[in-house]
Amino acid sequence: MKSQLTTLCYIEKDGCYLMLHRVTKKNDINHDKWIGVGGHFEEHESPEDCLKREVKEETGLTIDSFRFRGIVTFVSDDAPAEYMHLFTTDSFHGDIIDCDEGKLEWYPIDKIDELELWEGDKIFFRLLKENAPFFSLKLVYKKGQLIEAVLNGKPIER
Repeated sequence: MKSQLTTLCYIEKDGCYLMLHRVTKKNDINHDKWIGVGGHFEEHESPEDCLKREVKEETGLTIDSFRFRGIVTFVSDDAPAEYMHLFTTDSFHGDIIDCDEGKLEWYPIDKIDELELWEGDKIFFRLLKENAPFFSLKLVYKKGQLIEAVLNGKPIER
């Protein structure tokens, strides 16, 4: 199985992140979860190319600048490894469009934990909130449950 390269971006405005409630696609591993916007690399794309394209496709917004926050490695028992390039931005322009992958909604950052999230996402949300320097986070899932989290090469408490 071939590894996957992806991007994910949290777009910030007025103390909120633009969240995507994944309710549209059938057989979606993220069904009913709330995530940022992003997706898979296309041929010859850099992480930044993928970020800009995916944000434009999913939201209609154009990113003016961004911050590359870290790389999150997802390992699970039922899919190839995924290497997600995590970004944030508060610099963008344009008008939000309907997304064919779910419902876009601005949600207060301080209430993100109220949403239906993957357990590992809560860890990188904490790192973003703490303004952690660039990080490498490995999240290991078994049967959809987080069983291990490793930050910058060291196991962490969940």
